[in-house]
Amino acid sequence: MKISDSCVACGACEAECPVGAISMGEEHYEIDQDACLNCGACQAVCPVGAPVEE
Repeated sequence: MKISDSCVACGACEAECPVGAISMGEEHYEIDQDACLNCGACQAVCPVGAPVEE
């Protein structure tokens, strides 16, 4: 998973991630690929569909 540039930095994905793989980057949230489980929890809560499969 990765977070696209359509991210509006609302924080919904960070709160939903079960392993804490999402954090605020320079301009929007980012996913730590080493920690991500690809579970899709962030996709389910994102209001703009920013988390996408790589």
